[in-house]
Amino acid sequence: MAAFPHSPNQTFRRLRGRNSPAEFAAMVRRAAKEIGETVSCDARYIGRVESGEIRCPNYAYERVFLHMFPGRTLADLGFSPREAVRGRSAQRSAPFTHKESDVLRRAFMAGGSATVAAATIGFTLLGDTRRPPSRAGESEAAAVEEAVRQIRLLDDRHGADALYRKAAEPLRTAYALLDAGATRQSTEDRLHAGAGELAVSVGWLAHDSGRFDDARSHYAEALATARVAGDAGLEAHAFSNMAFLARDCGRPRESVRAAQAGRRAARSLGSPRLLSLLALREAGGWAGLADRKACEEALTRAHTEFSRGPAAADPEWMSFFGEAELESLESRCWAALGEHARAARHARRAADLQDPHFARNVALYTAELADDLARAGAPDEAAWAGGRVLDLLTEVQSTRIRSMLSGTARTLVPHQRSPRVSAFLTRHATA
Repeated sequence: MAAFPHSPNQTFRRLRGRNSPAEFAAMVRRAAKEIGETVSCDARYIGRVESGEIRCPNYAYERVFLHMFPGRTLADLGFSPREAVRGRSAQRSAPFTHKESDVLRRAFMAGGSATVAAATIGFTLLGDTRRPPSRAGESEAAAVEEAVRQIRLLDDRHGADALYRKAAEPLRTAYALLDAGATRQSTEDRLHAGAGELAVSVGWLAHDSGRFDDARSHYAEALATARVAGDAGLEAHAFSNMAFLARDCGRPRESVRAAQAGRRAARSLGSPRLLSLLALREAGGWAGLADRKACEEALTRAHTEFSRGPAAADPEWMSFFGEAELESLESRCWAALGEHARAARHARRAADLQDPHFARNVALYTAELADDLARAGAPDEAAWAGGRVLDLLTEVQSTRIRSMLSGTARTLVPHQRSPRVSAFLTRHATA
């Protein structure tokens, strides 16, 4: 079996204690303010540290962490010596050329069992799916939560296609653990939340790989789990994804209603960013219904809530939702309303703002930009952006992105006399 390219930072994970990644990130930001540092720490950054992806923090984070844990060294916090990782930041300026990504890329491109072996070590934490324990304990609950984090990390890096089938296995185990019962109520609550989040994550993998019926089933399973457990946060998450799916399936009115249901569930959670995302989901539905006024009202709400900034109550799964995602979702609204030049401006900002380390979102935002440019009458620019997406698709496996790029190629066919467009179309056809 191929080895996973970095080891989890268990020491740092223990230091987080019972705080969620989002809560701990808020603690980091507060500590930074105490010493006059500025760091944009969020749950995703904490996840990258705990997964071992960040082997040594930059100097700003180093000062903050040593302030938070006085008397300790970076080694005491589970980090590698800076000299051992010197040169990595320079390599990252060219996305996905560094060693860790290359190992994963080769595994993903190999396909079959080798793909899963290299990329899904977190899934094995749930053990043998044929023999779930008679009663679940803290270790099983933690394993479900870790499987969710691994799925999200790998999807960010590589897209859904290579992960979906394998991810169904820990999902079955999680629900088998729920059926078996837990040793204490707090553990059962964690299992319900973890199993529901796992169902949403697997549903998203189905969604992104074009398996819409499977996605709908998984999202419904997550919603049922949320209702049984009385978990408003999970309910809001399920409705958010259901709204997204309905939009992609051409059911805009259902998208609006799901987003509004999610907003009702999220109202008491104290997370403006969650309310912002749900407003964007609603805006996408209104755009699909060609209701410009309602769409603009929802977009205004989204920006107002987003401007309130992050909060300790932000769910861990929302680590993906930053300014880049906001720009992307707004661009989709203007595209649905037929304003492709305006959509292209937002899509370009989304691609520029996205951390290049997360290839899937860079590919998605650039594919959106290519399509908007093609429809806005800028074929050469669209061809350039399309070529950039083809570069990224050597790293990312996403049926959704490939389908989007195919639509762009069809739009560009009348402009194939342009050398740049012709080169893109030829390359796309061979790809």
